[in-house]
Amino acid sequence: MTLQQSAVLNRLLALLPPADFDLLAPRLEPVQLPLRTVLAEPDQPVEHVYFMERGLGSILAISAEGQQAEAGIFGRDGFAPTALAFGADRTINSIVVQAEGEGHRITRAELVETMGQSPALATMLALYIQTLQYQSGFTALSNAVHPVDERLARWLLMCHDRSDGDEMAVTHEFLSAMLAVRRPTVTTALHVLEGNGFIAAERGYITMRNREAMERFAQDAYGKPEAEYRRLIGSMR
Repeated sequence: MTLQQSAVLNRLLALLPPADFDLLAPRLEPVQLPLRTVLAEPDQPVEHVYFMERGLGSILAISAEGQQAEAGIFGRDGFAPTALAFGADRTINSIVVQAEGEGHRITRAELVETMGQSPALATMLALYIQTLQYQSGFTALSNAVHPVDERLARWLLMCHDRSDGDEMAVTHEFLSAMLAVRRPTVTTALHVLEGNGFIAAERGYITMRNREAMERFAQDAYGKPEAEYRRLIGSMR
């Protein structure tokens, strides 16, 4: 059965002009995305591009010695790996599912072909890449200048933006990678946010309790990349 645009949750697919979506839809394959599914390995050939409907993906920069740090996060707001949209056959980052979900995938060759037929699709993907680059740049800035608890508030707000409800399936391991800190530091920062009544934390799950207050707590660690996404593409929800 061909995918119907009215049924999709991925924001890029949902916002395409109907005629352009109809070009793409027959080439999209539904996929389940279990926790820790590897969508791409550094410097290894990759054949598929993924459009998430539910779940979270993590873009990790990994050094030659194996050290890693979060370079970006995506969910239904975008797609990955972005390099494949312009004909590249690999990415320099590791891309891993950090909160299980589902989505659609398309081969690199089919996506590039469809982009050639649909300027609207090519423009939409390029705009998303711009927002992701801004997010990555702001991550570097935040890691340099913001305290850990404010950075954690930022990441949890970003996860919430890409979730269906207030409960988020995020692990300490995921948060440790996002913040580039050790797990005990994550636990301490979670206790700060929980003590302020912003969240409730249980093993493997975090529930948003007071988003407005947590946005105020995050101060300028959160908001600018999100505003850029709204300006260029629209709402994430």
